[in-house]
Amino acid sequence: MNLLLIRHGETDGNRLRIMQPAATPLNEHGQRQASLLAAWLTRERFPIARIVSSDLARAHMTAEPIASAFELSIEPDPLLQERNFGDLRGRSYDSLDCDPFAEGYQPPAGESWETFHERVDEMWKRLTASSDGSQTVAVVTHGLVCRSLAAHHLRLPDGVEAPERWGNTSLSIIEAQPPWKVSVLNSTRHLDESAADDTAGISGI
Repeated sequence: MNLLLIRHGETDGNRLRIMQPAATPLNEHGQRQASLLAAWLTRERFPIARIVSSDLARAHMTAEPIASAFELSIEPDPLLQERNFGDLRGRSYDSLDCDPFAEGYQPPAGESWETFHERVDEMWKRLTASSDGSQTVAVVTHGLVCRSLAAHHLRLPDGVEAPERWGNTSLSIIEAQPPWKVSVLNSTRHLDESAADDTAGISGI
C-alpha cells in the first residue's frame, strides 16, 4: 500500500504572496483543485483507508472532498501544521526586510527551523508507527512539511532533490514501508486548465 502526501489547495494568501495566518481558508480556485483531486483519486480507485490532516483550515478543507468521496472521517493532527512564522503572518512577502526561509532565520514569536523539523520528525514517527504498511493513508498538509519530509525521510529517485516549491494539491505517492520510496513526486496532473498549478510531477500518474 501507499502513503499519499498532499499539499493543500490554493488560498488567497498563496495567490497574493502573503505569509499566511493560521485560519486562512481555501479560495474558490483551491476548492476546485481539492474537488478535482478527490475525483481523480476515486477514479483511479486508490484504496484509501485513513485520512490524516493538518488541523489548519486550508488543509482540512482540502481533505473534506476526499473524506466525502471515500466515506471516511478526517483525523486532525496539529503536528502537520505549517511552520509557525509568528509575527510575520499576515504580511506580504514584498514588505519583509528578510528572507523568512533562510537557513538559521527564526521569525519573531515563531518556530526556528530546528523546532519545525523536530515537530515534523515527531509527526512522521507517530504516523509510521500507527500504520503496518497494509493500508493506504492520505496525509494532507503544507508545503514546508512536504519539503521537510522529502529532505529527511523519503527516498527520492536518483538525482532528484526535495523541491523548493510544492504545487497546490500536489500529490506524492510513497511506498508505505521503509525505505519510503517515492514513485510520484509533487504532481498536479490531476488538475485541468481551469484549476491549474504550474508545478509538474517527475513521473506520470
